[in-house]
Amino acid sequence: MLQAAETAPPVESLDVVARILKDRLGAVSVSFLITDFTGSSVVRLGAAGSVATGTTARRIPLAGTVYDDVIRTQRPTVESTGRGAQVRIVAPVTNRGDAMGLLEMSLPHPPDEAVLREVGEAAHALAYVVIANRPFTDLYQWGRRTLPLSLAAEIQHRLLPGSLTCEAAQFAVSGALEPADHVGGDTFDYVLDRDTVQLSITDAMGHDVQAAMLATLAVGALRRARRAGADLREQARQADKAMREHNQPGYVTGQLLRINLLDGATEFVNAGHPWPLRLRDGQVEEIRPEVDLPFGVHPLHDYRVQELDLRPGDRLVLLSDGMLERNVKALDLNDLIARSRELHPREAARALIGAVVEAGKGRLKDDATVICLDWHGTGTSRRDADNGANLADASAASPRRH
Repeated sequence: MLQAAETAPPVESLDVVARILKDRLGAVSVSFLITDFTGSSVVRLGAAGSVATGTTARRIPLAGTVYDDVIRTQRPTVESTGRGAQVRIVAPVTNRGDAMGLLEMSLPHPPDEAVLREVGEAAHALAYVVIANRPFTDLYQWGRRTLPLSLAAEIQHRLLPGSLTCEAAQFAVSGALEPADHVGGDTFDYVLDRDTVQLSITDAMGHDVQAAMLATLAVGALRRARRAGADLREQARQADKAMREHNQPGYVTGQLLRINLLDGATEFVNAGHPWPLRLRDGQVEEIRPEVDLPFGVHPLHDYRVQELDLRPGDRLVLLSDGMLERNVKALDLNDLIARSRELHPREAARALIGAVVEAGKGRLKDDATVICLDWHGTGTSRRDADNGANLADASAASPRRH
């Protein structure tokens, strides 16, 4: 499958996968559904010739559907279609916790365990097909845009990491962002190195393109310094310096975090940003560090690297001030974080953003951004999800009635 997909043009790689599965498993139909930017809906990507990319993608809301169940639980489902013995299988297409979408197929009869295992392997391989081909075509970007993006939103999305979720043995991290009606310049980022994981969350002053340009300057400076091997203090100094040297009006608040994967030592810098929240033993507490000035604020200043107490089993939540706006003040974030403890960080981040949007009646005055990190600890091999490992749990013996 991987070889055939690589041989095909990037925009036709999904069609190649569909044809192989139809031939090998006798599938009546095969399709890939990609999650949109918000994580609240999916879009079906059909055959290359039938995808009308000149129009906005048609969204399928996830709430209350089998698609939502599969994405949330990362477990496939087998159900009757009501057409004789025909069944529908929906399997998660996920890589390192990043839920890209779903593999959906109809089979003429219930599958046995061997077929389910093959479907799981195909869904896992499909994740790599998507990763390998999305740099070369806008098809996947088109599928993720169920609403037209403004110029500011386009810039903002390109500043985010390529995958919003990452799982490793020691941790799982996921971020979510809901732009305001007039984009406010929020961004988040993470990177996994050999011995560390680094996170950042930033909020540029203002709205629309001006805020997006400020965010671009700050994120570019942070990434440049980080990739050159700079420590957190120097990364912060470089971001502040970039704002000054390029005479950008305004400032950017930010929080930088670095965790050593060998011993768990955690350090961070707070540049005028809202304090993080930590969930430990069922209790949520606000971490109150020393706060330095935002990037770009006069007079010239330095940044302090501080220690953070992070223990195995902790959940750390970084957020922007859009999560604390007056129109969402009635929302008890601490309670919601505590109640969503059993959720994967990806789903917890979605739940937090969803609650903020609901509290604001769908109209946000400022961007709402959250990063959710679960720290498992060093010397562990825990993973929150393992593609294909749960396929056998989708029993074909008694498919559910749709």
